[in-house]
Amino acid sequence: MTCVCSKEMFKRIVPAIWIVVCLFLVGCAVTPEEYNTIGISYSEKGEYDKAILEYNRAVKANPLFAEAYYNRGRAYGSKREYDRAIIDFNKVLEIWPLFAEAYNNRGAARGAKGQYELALSDFSRALEINPKYDQAYINRGLVYYDKGQHDQAISDFARALEINPKFAEAYCNRGAAYNAIDEYNKAILDFNRAIALNPEYAEAYYNRGRAYAVKNQHDVAISDYTKALEIDKAYAQAYYYRGRAYGVIGEYDKAIADFSKVIALNAGNGEAYCNRGVAYAGKRQFDKAWDDVNKAVDLGHQVPREFLVALRAASGKKG
Repeated sequence: MTCVCSKEMFKRIVPAIWIVVCLFLVGCAVTPEEYNTIGISYSEKGEYDKAILEYNRAVKANPLFAEAYYNRGRAYGSKREYDRAIIDFNKVLEIWPLFAEAYNNRGAARGAKGQYELALSDFSRALEINPKYDQAYINRGLVYYDKGQHDQAISDFARALEINPKFAEAYCNRGAAYNAIDEYNKAILDFNRAIALNPEYAEAYYNRGRAYAVKNQHDVAISDYTKALEIDKAYAQAYYYRGRAYGVIGEYDKAIADFSKVIALNAGNGEAYCNRGVAYAGKRQFDKAWDDVNKAVDLGHQVPREFLVALRAASGKKG
């Protein structure tokens, strides 16, 4: 069977192949642009350390090569090395002060560090340069969300959707903001839109499940959490909230299985131990309930006093 490359793949592969041939057969010098191209090919494969080495070579050969600094900053951001990413984006903006994408990415790095006001300033500057920059609206909205300014977040997500009505991430994020202000019906509508645009959007199913759970539609919520987990089997929060939903409807074995999965993914999750203890108590397996409660306390989780009182009364133990 003949393998045919797409035009997009061909455009990515040919420059890298040509550079290698040039180096080994002809021995010609590699230009900064070619180093940058090799770096991009590594970044696209998630090989960020190798990409950074190539970007290093590019900026060493041309200290004013803004695109190479920008790409290296993005690679550092992908590695969660935010301070290094910010240094690179600063350099980009010294060379090219109207580079909207550099402001946007510096804002994302600052937001990840909790530097919310600086991040907001960067996203706003990116939008001054490019008022149609939908991703900058999304990112600014996420910072507003993290700051608890949900109305501003909703406004920014709405602006992103005015620019790009098929932006599934914007619907999902706006739905999460509606959840945060208890507007669950609006939230569900937005999650529906996100899922219609991207049927494999695990986060949208998870967030819709959260909305249904608050509306006491636990069977529907469980269905959504289950769909999220079919897409992403390591989605710890989906296991946790599905476990809580199973507990509410009295399916304690399933709740225990889900909380156990959360603990397998994160052994330091005291809340999961506490909730598993509640499920064991529901099955009147009090020794296991106390084991989990004590583990939760050891991990620093504050077990609700009402549950402790009820567990002591039911088990005849002081804990």
